[in-house]
Amino acid sequence: MNESIVLDISRETIWTAVESAAPLLLISLIIGLIISVFQTVTSIQEQTLTFVPKFLAIMLMLVLCGGWIMNNVVDLFNSLIQNIPQYIR
Repeated sequence: MNESIVLDISRETIWTAVESAAPLLLISLIIGLIISVFQTVTSIQEQTLTFVPKFLAIMLMLVLCGGWIMNNVVDLFNSLIQNIPQYIR
């Protein structure tokens, strides 16, 4: 296994991780921003106010995008397993 193969595997793995985490991180960011604006407007400074809406939004995104995320990870795993003979040469 040479350096280019290791770099390709690393790049593909990191890209899959970023691509899989993006929907969850984006929805968490959007909900956090909305709640921050709400807290600023109403002068409510409760730190735990963001937890439940973020949790519910992330769970909803997992239900909606979970299959897609799982397919991405499984495709990466299958690709790695199928290419093992090339890696050990």
